[in-house]
Amino acid sequence: MASASSTSAKNLFVDSKTRLAERVQVNINNMGSICRQVNRGSQSADMLTHSARNMALQEHALKNAEDNLQKLNLLITHLGYQHDSIQRSAYALENVKEQVRDMQR
Repeated sequence: MASASSTSAKNLFVDSKTRLAERVQVNINNMGSICRQVNRGSQSADMLTHSARNMALQEHALKNAEDNLQKLNLLITHLGYQHDSIQRSAYALENVKEQVRDMQR
C-alpha cells in the first residue's frame, strides 16, 4: 500500500513537473513575441508590462507548486510510518488473540 501511494505521488510529481515546464515554455514564447513587437514599435510598453506581470504570477505559481510537492512528499513519508505501525499492531493483535484463546482453554 505504501508503494502504491509512493507511485501515485511520484506520478503526481512528474505530472506537475511536466505542466510547469509547459508553462515556462509558453512564457518564453510569449516573451519572444513581445520582443518582436518591441522591434516593430507597436504598443511595446503595455505588452512588456503585461508580460512582466504574467511572469511574476507564474513565478508565484511555481513556488506554490514546489511547496505542495514538498508537502506531498512529507505526507507520503508519514503515511508509510502509519502503514508500518498498523501492520505491527495487526500482527500483535493476532498474538493477543492466540493468548486469549490459550487462557480460555
